[in-house]
Amino acid sequence: MPEIPIPAAFDRPTLLSDQDLYLFNEGSNYRMHETMGAHLVTRDQKAGAMFSVWAPNARLVSVIGSFNSWGARSNLLERRGDSGIWEGFIPGVSKGALYKFHIESNRHSYHVDKADPIGLLHEKPPRTASVVWDLDNQWGDHDWMETRMGRNSLRAPQSIYEVHLGSWMRVPEEHNRPLTYRETAPRLAEYVERMGFTHVEFLPVMEHPFYGSWGYQTTGYFAPTSRYGTPQDFMYLVDYLHQHGIAVILDWVPSHFPSDAHGLAYFDGTHLYEHADSRQGFHPDWKTHIFNYGRTEVRSFLMSSAMFWLDKYHIDGLRVDAVASMLYLDYSRNAGEWIPNKFGGRENLEAIDFLRRFNQEVYKEHPDIQTTAEESTSWPMVSRPVYLGGLGFGMKWDMGWMHDTLEYFKQDPIHRKYHHSKLTFRMLYSFQENFVLPLSHDEVVHGKGSLIGKMPGDEKQRFANLRLLFAYMYAQPGKKLMFMGDEFGQVREWAHDTSLEWHVLQYATHSGLQEWVGQLNRVYRSEPALHVLDNNAAGFEWVDCNDNLTSTISLLRKSENPNDTVLIVCNFTPITRVGYRIGVPTGGYWRELLNSDAHEYNGTGVGNMGCVHAEEVPEHGRPFSLKLTLPPLGALFLKAGS
Repeated sequence: MPEIPIPAAFDRPTLLSDQDLYLFNEGSNYRMHETMGAHLVTRDQKAGAMFSVWAPNARLVSVIGSFNSWGARSNLLERRGDSGIWEGFIPGVSKGALYKFHIESNRHSYHVDKADPIGLLHEKPPRTASVVWDLDNQWGDHDWMETRMGRNSLRAPQSIYEVHLGSWMRVPEEHNRPLTYRETAPRLAEYVERMGFTHVEFLPVMEHPFYGSWGYQTTGYFAPTSRYGTPQDFMYLVDYLHQHGIAVILDWVPSHFPSDAHGLAYFDGTHLYEHADSRQGFHPDWKTHIFNYGRTEVRSFLMSSAMFWLDKYHIDGLRVDAVASMLYLDYSRNAGEWIPNKFGGRENLEAIDFLRRFNQEVYKEHPDIQTTAEESTSWPMVSRPVYLGGLGFGMKWDMGWMHDTLEYFKQDPIHRKYHHSKLTFRMLYSFQENFVLPLSHDEVVHGKGSLIGKMPGDEKQRFANLRLLFAYMYAQPGKKLMFMGDEFGQVREWAHDTSLEWHVLQYATHSGLQEWVGQLNRVYRSEPALHVLDNNAAGFEWVDCNDNLTSTISLLRKSENPNDTVLIVCNFTPITRVGYRIGVPTGGYWRELLNSDAHEYNGTGVGNMGCVHAEEVPEHGRPFSLKLTLPPLGALFLKAGS
């Protein structure tokens, strides 16, 4: 294990230079993890560890741990000037040692034992100590890192498989335990490859005390959860996925943090990371604390966390959770429960500035990654550059599309003609942002039921509806995201403490749906018209969006090459429509790329025998037309040529 040299420019051992301290206090130290926390070093030929922590309002800080019987006075740290940072070297400390920071406040008699905010590893919950560790690793993903810019491009196909590591797959014969990071790697890579997804997005892997928060109540912003292994084990998982051509996105939560005593809350006897006023610093929905984005050191902390995962774990993208809660001071608050900004408005100016700086800096350092905002309002230019007045994200989740689409599909088909606009409304705004179309974990929890459970009709119709829903999603401009289990029609609502219902794949309805999703992904990736102009109005054209009486839509997806054009027709009723005429731009044969009602997907087999000849009969303002048989609750993807 390589040792970190101690700079010789200081009278006492230190990893933190004066420049590091200055940048930290200024809010511009974006790699705190390189010098703060716990680092294994050698001083005067004595091996040990250097510890440092930010606690400006403490009168005493010490390191307690397995190496000093957790004695509060055994290893005191020294204050570094006016920086608020305490630092010290402890000989004899080795990798694997447990530790916490014992803090006594100078404001009152408050004292507390805190986990390291920049700890690389923490004990497996419910235990809460930090663990002295390193990040030594031999990566094997050089080829991936050299080519990932093209894979992350807005012109590239991006089909994202959203995964909760603890419940994707479990080991029932071993007390239903989750897979480890290393056990997950080959299983997940094989499955994602077979299903044709391009990216995996993990619900937060950062350490969190409450398993039921799914990781969204983070305490360890620099540590993968030890529930599934060590940092090197998680690196192995990322590396393995990369070597199999799969990108890795992490959910990252800079919006709020929990109140657990060992965490960031009330860290040194003061509201250090959070606002002191509950109208700014406490989230009424989640009962968590809100970061004080106006505090420069907090900005250094959060920026360093983002850089850490990109630098040290080769992560390909960060999806930022709950951005709307950061942008609005009155988010989920009634009148009188929030404090306006200096202009009297509801916008959180400090959070906006932080998000813009975050995006600028991570794209400057890692131009081949993507950042994505989970932002549920109509805030303008979320995924537009900062220099144009945007927030600077690469992409944004289209929550409006998700809500409208699921509301439409819940309707009995006989009533869908009255809700037709829910299918077509998004095209009024779909190119204002770089969108991801999410069917995420949020839609299958908290009593909402499973995705297949939202579909109307008998079993055959429910599965036809779900195949149609996925077809409609892949037909729309925007990158795709699907939560685990949706791809094979999991019956029960998702539960974080048990495995997915893999056993249902023995039934043709479920295995047929799974085969359909795999085929959708393969066609989506192979047909340029379905992805290269996702964020350009030139890549989309309605053929007929007004046929609400038959609940049918038809559209063209295009690339710069007219020969790539794909026609998609969706029939949202259980009625087979024979002789349905659709205008097309060119003559000749149009072959079926996909038919959601095919027997191989457990459909009824209604279709057009694989291809249709375009007649020189004008329709929908186009010189040629196809006379199609539209399958019930089905979708057709067709392309000109043999």
